[in-house]
Amino acid sequence: MKSRRLNNKKFKFWQQWLFYSSLLFALFGLTLAFFGDNPVYDPYHKMLAQIFFSQSFFPANTQVLYSFILGPMGATITGSYLLLTYIAYFPFRRKEKWARNAIIVAFGIWFITDAIVGLYYGVYFQVLVLHLLVSVPQKALPLIFTWNDFNRES
Repeated sequence: MKSRRLNNKKFKFWQQWLFYSSLLFALFGLTLAFFGDNPVYDPYHKMLAQIFFSQSFFPANTQVLYSFILGPMGATITGSYLLLTYIAYFPFRRKEKWARNAIIVAFGIWFITDAIVGLYYGVYFQVLVLHLLVSVPQKALPLIFTWNDFNRES
């Protein structure tokens, strides 16, 4: 009985981790969409400008396009993480296998695609930070540590 309670506490921790971290990333997406040109994002902007233009800032004739791209990118981040928030709160919490599998498939495809594109263009910092320091703790750890909970009857 004690083991089952510990398993439930562990599952609840990781389910809430997935829920709240997804909510946080959705809010991040909104800030990127509406306030992507603020100084908080300067290190990222400078890194991209250096990689693509060999200078610290985007050329003036590309700045409007870059600022525009931040809008749809932030909106996409917001939408995908709000969906993950919903999945984490309802079907994942009920230990429905399809929810776990949907997270694996959707973010697995994103992970591979984004990593290949980042590596191709030499944006290694993005690949390292987004994939190893964000995706693994945010999505992979909850899936790893709750995997067996989806095989048990609740």
